[in-house]
Amino acid sequence: MNRVERVAALRARVAPWRAAAERVALVPTMGNLHRGHLTLVREARARADRVVVSIFVNPLQFGPSEDLDAYPRTLEEDMRQLEAEGCDLLFTPTSDVVYPRGQDGQTRVEVPGLSDLLCGASRPGHFAGVATVVCKLLNMVQPDVALFGEKDFQQLMVIRCMVEDLDMPVEVVGVPIVREADGLAMSSRNGYLTPTERERAPALYRVLTEAAGALQAGDAVEAVETAARVRLSEAGLRPDYVSIRSAADLSQPCRADDRLVILAAAYLGRARLIDNLQLRRASG
Repeated sequence: MNRVERVAALRARVAPWRAAAERVALVPTMGNLHRGHLTLVREARARADRVVVSIFVNPLQFGPSEDLDAYPRTLEEDMRQLEAEGCDLLFTPTSDVVYPRGQDGQTRVEVPGLSDLLCGASRPGHFAGVATVVCKLLNMVQPDVALFGEKDFQQLMVIRCMVEDLDMPVEVVGVPIVREADGLAMSSRNGYLTPTERERAPALYRVLTEAAGALQAGDAVEAVETAARVRLSEAGLRPDYVSIRSAADLSQPCRADDRLVILAAAYLGRARLIDNLQLRRASG
């Protein structure tokens, strides 16, 4: 596995693959890799001839009181895991490579509407930071396919919308959530949890599962959301939101929507946990 830090070096590595008509996949990450990330790499390998992974802790998507400085950085271990997975190229740019004019001087990409609700309402500017860095990475690598985890369901929707609106020639693939044995969605921020908090954390997935069952039994959307927030509080989590949306566009669901997604975010100690569960609602 080769590692590069500069865009010119990145493009020099990718150019021969393109000349040979090889299919290129990109897996963008912020590092501190876990089994969920490695699943993305394996899926990328199945869909392409060459796999590029990026590791960049993007300051543009962190708010002023968020955990940028504390975000876990484990580059040596990440490299070992990527080598074992057969990654072809690791791109580890610094902030001055990604934002040569600084963050304040950076042209930004925004996806209106989708970026302003749910996690966007709790983290103003977050999705503009995500869309901007992903747009830049896609332009730097110019992959045929890019893979993202479905745990960040809203992020995936924002990226898909951006790619479509900007006519970017890349296939965006969502990969299902990878969970621990007790149901907790894998996340780099799970490392913030104390042992006691780690025992409580799977309640988020249990509550989503209960909510899905209630919806399929015919309970009203608003009642299911309210009950889920109560259950999270009873389990020792502090809910940010629980929201049932159309899985097609994150709009408020109507009776005709059979594909739904239940999205939730909750605080537990230092960690802000997010999760979601997709389901099909019985017609009639």
